[in-house]
Amino acid sequence: MSDNCRVSEALYVGLCDYIGTPTEVAIRREVMDMREMIIKPLQIHEGQRVMYSGSLREGFRFTSSDVDLMYWCTNHKVITDLSQSSFYDLSKHSIILMEDTDTPPGFARLHLLASPRIITFASSLVRFNDRMYLSNSKWRKIMLTWIKGKKSYSSIKYHGPCANSFMGCVESDHVLCLHCSYWPKLTEDWRKRCALHNWPPKHVLEAILKHGCHLVPVGSKILPNENEDELEWRMSFSLAEQKLVYSMNHTQFLCYGLLKIFLQEVVNRDIEEPFLCSYFVKTTLFWLIQIGHITWYPNGLLNYFWKCLKFLLESVYRCVLSNFFVPQNNMFASKLATVEGVRQSSPFQKR
Repeated sequence: MSDNCRVSEALYVGLCDYIGTPTEVAIRREVMDMREMIIKPLQIHEGQRVMYSGSLREGFRFTSSDVDLMYWCTNHKVITDLSQSSFYDLSKHSIILMEDTDTPPGFARLHLLASPRIITFASSLVRFNDRMYLSNSKWRKIMLTWIKGKKSYSSIKYHGPCANSFMGCVESDHVLCLHCSYWPKLTEDWRKRCALHNWPPKHVLEAILKHGCHLVPVGSKILPNENEDELEWRMSFSLAEQKLVYSMNHTQFLCYGLLKIFLQEVVNRDIEEPFLCSYFVKTTLFWLIQIGHITWYPNGLLNYFWKCLKFLLESVYRCVLSNFFVPQNNMFASKLATVEGVRQSSPFQKR
């Protein structure tokens, strides 16, 4: 056995102790899933769903991890085609059409087709081309105002589409989003790619497609017209990502955790506004699991870590990191203006 294999196996054991064994991670996930299953009927009755996402839901328990929560109203129905409106009762539901033909890839405008049923909903509308659309900035303000009304939260501010706050020393991100039961047409290539590479497994893919996606209130920030950017909503695949992480074997999950640790403790250490985030790490791992032609075993953990790091490094220097679900969406696009600064200050800088 090579030294690399021995070090990888020792690293695997150490990470099992630090991040969790397969059994510990499975129990954490089952507890979160059970909690959601129990509370879901009550939430549906009250007309608002709440879902945990991010590291906590995936099975990590880092002390530095924040809590991510997604909220959406069940009587707001987003459709991708006008024919789908026939499936809903207009007397009970607000119907919103997702328009993504003339927006940056991975973003859409939300066109209201029927009168809003909630006052806060109506206050978030703006007129564009003689139609009524949802404003992402006004929608974000709803969540920020709600969080400010809770005395238990402090240091409240915007963080992308979220309202960021602290409850004691625990950081949390709250986002008021919209749920869509249908997948955008832009993701058709992703579905074909999954079938071609047989990852995720067929039953996981079917479960992902069954539960749809979300839209969160933030624009691409690459349009010259700020008014149009206000109308853009980013497609979010948080639930799909959670199921993809669940489908990983433990070597893949530990590699993901190791990358998150390295990003926080080395790459982004003492950087106030880092260029790279944990979502880029997750995307990197998804790509390499699906098309990396890697057989994931504990004795190769160190090698897999360096493969992922090299992939991310090359993405930074090419200024391109394609979204896993919508590859046309370059997730670095809104940060391209700062790339030169990143190159100069990054620990990845070529010597």
